[in-house]
Amino acid sequence: MSRNNLLEPATVVGASNLKLTVNLDALAENWRFLDSLSGKDVETAAVIKANAYGLGIEQVAPALAKAGCRTFYVAIEEEGLRTRNVVDDAQIFILNGIHPDAAKKTAAQRVSPVISSRPQLNFWAKYSKPGTPCAIHIDTGMNRLGLSASDVDALLEDQSSLGNLVPEFVMSHLACADDPEHPKNREQLSSFEKLSSKFPGIKRSFANSAGVFLGADYHFEQTRPGIALYGAEAVNNVPNPMKPVVFAAVRILQIRTASKGKTVGYGASCTLKRPTKIAIASVGYADGFHRAMSGSGVPLRGDGSSGGLGAIGNHLVPVIGRLSMDLTAFDVSDVPDNELEQSEWIELFGNRISIDDAARNCGTIGYELLTSLGSRYKRNYLGTS
Repeated sequence: MSRNNLLEPATVVGASNLKLTVNLDALAENWRFLDSLSGKDVETAAVIKANAYGLGIEQVAPALAKAGCRTFYVAIEEEGLRTRNVVDDAQIFILNGIHPDAAKKTAAQRVSPVISSRPQLNFWAKYSKPGTPCAIHIDTGMNRLGLSASDVDALLEDQSSLGNLVPEFVMSHLACADDPEHPKNREQLSSFEKLSSKFPGIKRSFANSAGVFLGADYHFEQTRPGIALYGAEAVNNVPNPMKPVVFAAVRILQIRTASKGKTVGYGASCTLKRPTKIAIASVGYADGFHRAMSGSGVPLRGDGSSGGLGAIGNHLVPVIGRLSMDLTAFDVSDVPDNELEQSEWIELFGNRISIDDAARNCGTIGYELLTSLGSRYKRNYLGTS
């Protein structure tokens, strides 16, 4: 299936001014591709935090489970419980750990924490049942979450603090894997090999999406892809091999004409340089279409340069003026009249515009654009569910 016919606005049903189509078959194919890269003796988990990167845990988790995924990582307890409600036979780990208020409930639902500190380990041992699994997170140089080298040594000197806990994995997180040549990758790998060797017989997990592409040295017994599952770029400055999963479109509310010299939008920041056809579309920063997409009038566009783009068919249509909370203006002057008359939707990203290109147009990354998608999008799911 080619990129250009993967998703179309017409495939999205339901009355809404904002449409989001999620191709679950493409999602599953991306997981299988990453699984093949990870190697036959390596488990491929899936990171579905932030509501499966904005696409819906309740739809994404079962699709990945059907494809063969047996371990899921979320960020917080509530996401773990939602995942358990739709996948009964998988392991579920909470990357941000656990706190006492939620420990009993998560333990009862077989949702396990990733332990990043001695206090977390102590109260999880108190609240969980004997033999309850967990993962141990060690810091290898990112200085975010994780046990330090001295914490690891102290833990192993007094293994009674583990109580009845059963560590399933020792894990760490790569800081610079999206830049394959960055020396930090090898530095962290060396640290992880050294620290994880102190937990003999326990499986290891190190590679995120970008880490999968770093090669077998980084794969160990489990990889944990996230962003690549959803079709976005994991590695900088190389062709993206993943299939696009998400298509977003917005309804055109009105097409108007304005003469040269007129202004558009708040602050009169955009002065038209030619007679212009303007499509007013029902999307704004309240929907995660960031204000930095504005064609002018914001700090990132102080020189008046182009901001975001939409697409009508094969025609790119630039954002003009400032985005507002609920509305965006697009210059559709170069779209042929016969196509414009038949157009009801403007693509925000999906076929003609990749999620990563859309993100770059407002100075951010695909992760942020996906996870910012608002509740006003009518979500439609294609394929496996």
